[in-house]
Amino acid sequence: MILNKETAQKTADLLLQINAIKLQPQNPFLWASGWKSPIYCDNRIILSHPPIRNYVREQIARQIEELYGKPDVIAGVATGAIGIGMLVADYLNLPFVYVRPEPKGHGRQNQIEGQVSKHQSVVVVEDLISTGKSSLNAVKALKEAELRIKGMVAIFTYGFDIAEANFKKEKITLHTLSDYTSLLSEAEKLNYISTKELQTLQDWKSNPAEWKK
Repeated sequence: MILNKETAQKTADLLLQINAIKLQPQNPFLWASGWKSPIYCDNRIILSHPPIRNYVREQIARQIEELYGKPDVIAGVATGAIGIGMLVADYLNLPFVYVRPEPKGHGRQNQIEGQVSKHQSVVVVEDLISTGKSSLNAVKALKEAELRIKGMVAIFTYGFDIAEANFKKEKITLHTLSDYTSLLSEAEKLNYISTKELQTLQDWKSNPAEWKK
C-alpha cells in the first residue's frame, strides 16, 4: 500500500535517474526465477548516492513513525535491505538486526544477526517486494524468536497479486514508498518510455510468469 502519492512519484523518479530501476521492454532481463522481465530493480544502488539514500532513509523512517510509532528494533532483510535498514535504524536511534534467508551452517547458526529479546516490537525494512516470499521468510524467523511484528516498509513493490495474497495470508501489513503503477506513470511523463512500451510493461505485470515465455 502506498501511503503518500507525492513520495511514490518522487521515489520512482529518483530510482529511474540513478538506474536503480531499468526499463527494457525490447530487450528483457532474465530473472533468477526464470521469468523474462522488461524491468530490473536493484535498490542497493541507492547506497552509492548520498542525497538519494538520505531521502529514502528519512521517508521510510517517517512512515514507520506515522504507521507504528517507534518500535523496539528495526530488522532488515538480507542482503538487499541491510544497508538501508541500518540507515533507518540509525536515523531513528534504534537497535538494528538483519535476518538471513536461513540459519548459518556454522558457529552459533544464527538466522537473526544482532541482539533481540523476546516480545520486543519490530518493524521490518525491505528493499524490494516481488512475490513476498523472502520477505515473509524473514518475518517467520522473527516470529519464531517470539518478537512482535508491527509491519513492514519497503522501498518498491511490483504489486503482484500473489504478493498481496501472501501478505494477507500471514496478516502482515506492507507499505512501500513507491510501486509499479507510480513508476510507469513517472517513466511515461519523463519520456523514459513510449506509449507502446508502456503497454508492454502493463501487459507484463498482468501475467509475468507467462510473458514472452
